[in-house]
Amino acid sequence: MCTQPILDSTLRSSDAAEFEEALRAKIVSQEEAVQAMVDLYQVFSAGLNSPGRPVGSLLFLGPTGSGKTRIVEAAAEILFGDPRAVIKVDCGEFQHSHEISKLIGSPPGYLGHRETHPLITQEALSANHTDKLKLSFLLFDEIEKASDALWQLLLGMLDKATLTLGDNRRVDLSQTVIFMTSNLGGGEITELMHGGMGFIQPQDKPISGLDQKVERTAAEAARRKFSPEFMNRLDKVVVFRPLRQEQLAEVLAIELAAVQKRVLETANGRFVFRVTHAGREFLLQEGTDRRYGARHLKRAIERHLVCPLANLLATNQVNTGDTLYVDWDARVGPLVFWKESDAVSKAVQRQQPVQFQVMKAVGGRPVEAPSAAKARGAANK
Repeated sequence: MCTQPILDSTLRSSDAAEFEEALRAKIVSQEEAVQAMVDLYQVFSAGLNSPGRPVGSLLFLGPTGSGKTRIVEAAAEILFGDPRAVIKVDCGEFQHSHEISKLIGSPPGYLGHRETHPLITQEALSANHTDKLKLSFLLFDEIEKASDALWQLLLGMLDKATLTLGDNRRVDLSQTVIFMTSNLGGGEITELMHGGMGFIQPQDKPISGLDQKVERTAAEAARRKFSPEFMNRLDKVVVFRPLRQEQLAEVLAIELAAVQKRVLETANGRFVFRVTHAGREFLLQEGTDRRYGARHLKRAIERHLVCPLANLLATNQVNTGDTLYVDWDARVGPLVFWKESDAVSKAVQRQQPVQFQVMKAVGGRPVEAPSAAKARGAANK
């Protein structure tokens, strides 16, 4: 029996703890994926990643719109300050063997050799390195669509952390995290999670039996497609679950904050907007489709919120410093917009029912807006 003080091996460094907190603020649910990302970052920060191999190799499986690509972009935004600080390889563009030249460049002597610039180079990998963090992200999106030639390249990259380009230059991947995404098994996972009857009921923790079925379904789909050599080179396979209704509501809050940031970054649109509860419910209803996940919600936000906001900006109906309210009116159908005036602000303080100035962003006709006090109570702060 050990008589010495027990060390806490679960304690994170301050950098890893901050990274985890920031990642959770951007990613809804997907606990296993978040933990895998934080573990990789902690191992790399401690300098304990395996020599002669990539920092990590993760395969993300699950239905479309569940956040597989988004978590990589979110991690890049947190660590490098830019969600585009990822070398992204769309495997749909590499379904034929000859297309591999777009990835590594053509060998000398081939027609157009000097005009074919490889996508993966040492310079591209180190473009976002800093004195504090020398780490690169390489993402192979929809890996199941890749050609056999790309598969052979990938096996070498996963095993030896090197890539030989067409002109025989060697690329070192020992400071690179290799991500791969696939929708394999996504349809079956969605059916399991929804039971064919809509979204499952909210729960604090997933049902263990259901979790086991989801894991087994994803593993079987991967084994049917990927070779044992490929699966044996992966550090971890992470299964993404489809988002439930209450999780989509969290995604909506994140996306609305992102739209607000876009508004504040425009030259003449530095105003604040508030979406009422009814407005959020409308966006959720329009953006809920279990086949497409969060992507369908983003499209609904663009169609019903961003486009009308662009109309209001282009026609000078809102100005810098304005507060705009977004609501849903059953008589009109789409979202309606109105602007808070100084008179309304004073009326809210006195709890007097004063009407808002209704904006004609959609439909071209005004509607009766709720009283200021009622709107203030309904709007999310």
